[in-house]
Amino acid sequence: MGLQVPAISSQDSAGAITVNDAVFGVEYNETLVHQLVVKYLAGARSGTKAQKNRSAVSGGGIKPWKQKGTGRARSGTIRSPLWRTGGVTFAAQPRNYEQKLNKKMFRAGIRSILSELLRQNRLVVSNDIVPETPKTKSFVAKLNNIDAQRILIVVDTLEDNLWLASRNLVNVNLVLAENLNPVSLISADKVIVTSAAIKIIEERLL
Repeated sequence: MGLQVPAISSQDSAGAITVNDAVFGVEYNETLVHQLVVKYLAGARSGTKAQKNRSAVSGGGIKPWKQKGTGRARSGTIRSPLWRTGGVTFAAQPRNYEQKLNKKMFRAGIRSILSELLRQNRLVVSNDIVPETPKTKSFVAKLNNIDAQRILIVVDTLEDNLWLASRNLVNVNLVLAENLNPVSLISADKVIVTSAAIKIIEERLL
């Protein structure tokens, strides 16, 4: 219990917060973080490409014509891939791209990312980041002094004013502490966390 997360400014009511070394002071594991990011991005893929094979095409319950005597080639079903309205040979099926990663490795990866963000001075705490009104203009005024292009705000509960004020800002992302993901953390130039959200993060990652 020796590390401190600095406040976003000297005027912020949160002040610097002492955090647990086991969560915010671990060594950066690049291999684990890479595996975590790949797993998260793979799980986001839809895999919706699909075609109908001969068993999925409608119709074809009976033989179109008798086997012999018609002068035509023999056929058993109109669902054959040889027919114009038949099924597709080796039809593509929906694919699940999700990769398995146990909870212990996931928590270790998030701890590694948070620790590296703190070492790079990209992680700050603020309780005054939540605006008093849902006006985007007033919320932008709070962010003007932050030297970052992409900002991630981590909160314990989703306040209506914060959600309404930030939803039109393409460079601001809002996430609950219980829904932290590696991609949002890594892609942010500055991560702003409320003091209540830090407590939730420590409880979930210890």
